Amino acid sequence: MLFDTVRYWIFFAVVLVLVRVLPRRSGHVLLIVASYAFYSAWDMRFAFLLAGSTAVNFFLGLAIQRAEGLTRRRWLIAAVTVNLVVLGFFKYFNFFVGSFAALFGLDPAGAVLNIVLPVGVSFFTFESIAYCADVHRRDLRASASLLDFALFIAFFPHLVAGPIIRPRDFLPQLASKAPLDEAAVRWGLVQIVKGLVKKMVLADALAPLANAVFAPVPAVTAPPGWVGVLAFSLQIYCDFAGYTDIARGCARLLGFSFPPNFERPYLAQNITEFWRSWHISLSTWLRDYLYIPLGGNRKGEGRTYVNLMIVMGLGGLWHGASWNFAIWGLLHGAMLAVHRRFGKSVDAARGWLAAAIGIVTTFVLASLAWIPFRAPDHATAWRVFVSLPDGIGWESIESWRGILFVLFGLMLLCALDRRRRLQTWLIERAPTWVVGTACGVSLWVLALFAKLDQQLPFIYFQF
Repeated sequence: MLFDTVRYWIFFAVVLVLVRVLPRRSGHVLLIVASYAFYSAWDMRFAFLLAGSTAVNFFLGLAIQRAEGLTRRRWLIAAVTVNLVVLGFFKYFNFFVGSFAALFGLDPAGAVLNIVLPVGVSFFTFESIAYCADVHRRDLRASASLLDFALFIAFFPHLVAGPIIRPRDFLPQLASKAPLDEAAVRWGLVQIVKGLVKKMVLADALAPLANAVFAPVPAVTAPPGWVGVLAFSLQIYCDFAGYTDIARGCARLLGFSFPPNFERPYLAQNITEFWRSWHISLSTWLRDYLYIPLGGNRKGEGRTYVNLMIVMGLGGLWHGASWNFAIWGLLHGAMLAVHRRFGKSVDAARGWLAAAIGIVTTFVLASLAWIPFRAPDHATAWRVFVSLPDGIGWESIESWRGILFVLFGLMLLCALDRRRRLQTWLIERAPTWVVGTACGVSLWVLALFAKLDQQLPFIYFQF
């Protein structure tokens, strides 16, 4: 059940009305039922996995809460192991078997299994690990209600593609029912419409450009490599940020607040700032549950660089069972290490020109790093890399000038309005008719330009 389908919005409208008229606890029960129905729309078998993971982590959290000393740590190790085994089996078993077989010149065909990857498994596994770790650190008391914990894990707006919600951000919200006042309606509707435009108008329009360049055998009419690289760089942002906007808007209307997952990452002036504003829920998870436990920056410069490479390499593999994802992560780890070592003098530069150079440089580096992420194999990634010196080839993208003009125009608008004064005014202070008109115009743009016949899935559904 996709966010960009009529089927989903009928489902959401029914759930919203029922949640708002039912008492708080009854509404929570309804949300759990609705979330499992939403998840089962992909494959009924996934619902049993989700339920099993929820029950196991709930009781492991209680065990960690009750234990002390070494026993407490052992329960945490057991919880992390169980979650990683589930994730590892469904997502990485065939990958490691195939890699091992290739290393020794063996045929992996007889060893690999026909495993269906459950949608969202990476997200709810990381949320479960965070829950158990927070209970172990005593940053959070274990939930005494299986109902509350089940809703935290299964809540459908973030279930399939995040953001990765921390238990301390979600569970306290279950204690009361947030009102559906004008502020919540305004905020939620603006986020939903903004997300739909990002996905259905911008991301889906860019997909053919990126697909043509990154196809294993590119068409004769495929645009130059730079066009595909920049198209995918903008596509993945509009696609994933669009999903997050819709998820946050739906959650708000249902009475829950999600923290932001993107803060205009392509306006970052360095790679460190980029990772503070791109997929924030993942980057902070990696920082708090992997980078800091490894020692962070507390054990000297050399160890810090090693930790960055480990964390970003594993962060790359989190996205998928492919060495290309690991390479993407290692590239970012290397860039973070270089910036940490040499970036202070560069960051000290002031003025609009220094800021512009930093933004353009960071955007280009991040876009280049997307090549192994998007490419289906090493050969395709290398082909795209070596094609870049051929130039942009403006004549070949004449038919795409409209969408590119709109995208870079929006980036310029965001750069000029870094403090989001326009959005804040629209949500908080603009007359109701202005908000309604803005949403109406956006829906008209959707009807006019959205590729309703393509039904392109959100990119992060595969992770």
